[in-house]
Amino acid sequence: MKTLVCTVLVGLLALLPSTAGESPPKVQVYSRAPGHFDKDNTLICHVSGFHPPELTIELLKNEQELPGAIQSDLAFEENWHYHLTKYAPFTPRQADKLACRVTHMGKTHTYVWESDM
Repeated sequence: MKTLVCTVLVGLLALLPSTAGESPPKVQVYSRAPGHFDKDNTLICHVSGFHPPELTIELLKNEQELPGAIQSDLAFEENWHYHLTKYAPFTPRQADKLACRVTHMGKTHTYVWESDM
């Protein structure tokens, strides 16, 4: 009986997500509409494929956080990797630098929005 219980417990533990491994995030920065100077738009930062789920997203315009940003709820995929999206309204000007700054497991990277202007 002990052997059966141990076998079942080991099997159940194998189904739980691994907390030992880390997966860095994949980041996409884009706008809702094609980028045109002086036209209202939405900056979107989609982050996916990361584990563990501790992650922050900042949307930046000229190194300052964009006001009015909205973040989706944290969601996970079948393989226990997570995804998250944050977006904010903005109006691009010619000299603006727009970016998404992502911090995961103490590592911060900045991803610049490439407009099509």
